[in-house]
Amino acid sequence: MVLTAHNKLIDTSGPPPKGGSLFFDPGRRRPGRQNNIESMATYYNEHTVLWLDGRFQKAAETKTDLYGQSLHYGYAVFEGIRSYRTAAGSTRIFKAWEHFERLRRSAEALNMPYRYSTKEMIGASYEVLERNKLQDAYIRPVVYGPANMSFNPNTESFTVIEAWEMAPFLGEKLLRVMTSSFQRPNPKAFRIEAKAAGHYVNSIMASHEAKGKGFDEALLTDMNGYIAEGPGANMFFEKDGRLYTPATGNILPGITRATVLEICKEEGIPVEEGRYTPEDLRTADAAFFCGTAAEVIGWKSVDAYEFPLPWQETRGRRIQLAYKDKVIEQQRTLSTI
Repeated sequence: MVLTAHNKLIDTSGPPPKGGSLFFDPGRRRPGRQNNIESMATYYNEHTVLWLDGRFQKAAETKTDLYGQSLHYGYAVFEGIRSYRTAAGSTRIFKAWEHFERLRRSAEALNMPYRYSTKEMIGASYEVLERNKLQDAYIRPVVYGPANMSFNPNTESFTVIEAWEMAPFLGEKLLRVMTSSFQRPNPKAFRIEAKAAGHYVNSIMASHEAKGKGFDEALLTDMNGYIAEGPGANMFFEKDGRLYTPATGNILPGITRATVLEICKEEGIPVEEGRYTPEDLRTADAAFFCGTAAEVIGWKSVDAYEFPLPWQETRGRRIQLAYKDKVIEQQRTLSTI
């Protein structure tokens, strides 16, 4: 039995329905079969185990409150974390401490009760991976509120940790990016540094707009028209061998962004943080997104401008390779382009 997105139990023990398999094969798309069951099956099945407030239980048997404040108002915080099979064969959660510390800070920023230590959350995450026989995985902890239709503070929160296999969020081909008509929220209106669920409506709308116009992803500006970030990733662009990235203040300063800055220091790649306009991108040599889900992925173009420098010759490609080595703890030698 499998629980669909509409809380309907589907019997999966018999033969698949006419016209295709019940489960979605992420390596193959079948026209007309992208329904709720397939979407669910890329994340969990009847055997999947999650962690919910100290207890391990089957994902398909877990319930949530339809009167919850998080469902109705987007009042929740979360993290996106990756684990990897290392070069030595062990399982390692990349930047686990940094992610769970940010989860704690996000909950505090939104006045959400949060009672677990970072050490407890990391331990529970490794247990979720082990119980689901996962190594290369995406881990999603969420802190969400109880039934509460008012705007009064909660006295409790619930915390869940889920994990599933996931390919790079934006794929592995160079991206055609569109400057979005949507802007990042005013930082005076939100706790912009918190990874809050409600903030991502903005990201979803921008991404939908870009894909509806034939692009792969969107680039959002801030309220002053400066480049900010992608719907779920930070960005860098390259010009004359130097990297540039939007400064903090109007972006979610990502953990992968910090890792890219670390790699730049290790590799001797010059990088500057500042305020840049979309016009600055149209004279750049190359650009890329970075994020836990997306990892490091290059751009082919932005709007009608195609970047002139071949991706294989860019600083971004060098960082992409260094990042792949870092997450699997593969020793590497410094390289130059």
